[in-house]
Amino acid sequence: MTPSAPRTAPRTETVDTPAGEARITWHPARSARLVLALGHGAGGGIEARDLQALAAALPARGITVALVEQPWRVAGKKVAAAPKVLDEGWRALWPALAEPGPPVVAGGRSAGARVACRTGAELGAHAVLALGFPLHPPGRPEKSRADELTGAGLPTLVVQGARDPFGRPEEFPEGTYELVEVPFGDHGFAVPKKAEPGQEAALELIAGAVGDWLERLVP
Repeated sequence: MTPSAPRTAPRTETVDTPAGEARITWHPARSARLVLALGHGAGGGIEARDLQALAAALPARGITVALVEQPWRVAGKKVAAAPKVLDEGWRALWPALAEPGPPVVAGGRSAGARVACRTGAELGAHAVLALGFPLHPPGRPEKSRADELTGAGLPTLVVQGARDPFGRPEEFPEGTYELVEVPFGDHGFAVPKKAEPGQEAALELIAGAVGDWLERLVP
């Protein structure tokens, strides 16, 4: 692990896209060697516990975290846009994400992870981080989305809850990606109150595993 670096205050940037105005909340690291761009899921925004944990922990390790709000979320809509529209928004945001200069790792949770997998290679991402990848709809394992993950074409880390109804770790097919299991975690990485380790430890596991992986990618 590298020595901790001082943090700077978050800042917000708006970006016009074909789907409407999107928003980036930057959690910058001083002398950042990497940018981790994270999109949210279809059922929530950047307030998700895993996204916030990464934004809090990684700048001290020299990694800038950019939390991306898709246009549908910025507009206050309750239902996520179609996958094609999500991809269009992400593509339009990419120049702003790449502008600081360091390599950019594309990532996100759930639907945001799917966007990163589908577009990462074409946009020139350094790697892909998939948090709670929705391998299939709950109870519908025959509706697999494994091809999006295995077809990312980039170094990929999957972080998956052991109880995720969208795909438990043992359901994932073999591939070149790495997979980290979060014990007792559901799709949002919530763990039962009586579980050991508890919620704080689960988030520390996520932040530590992602940070270590990123440091291996860009020492």
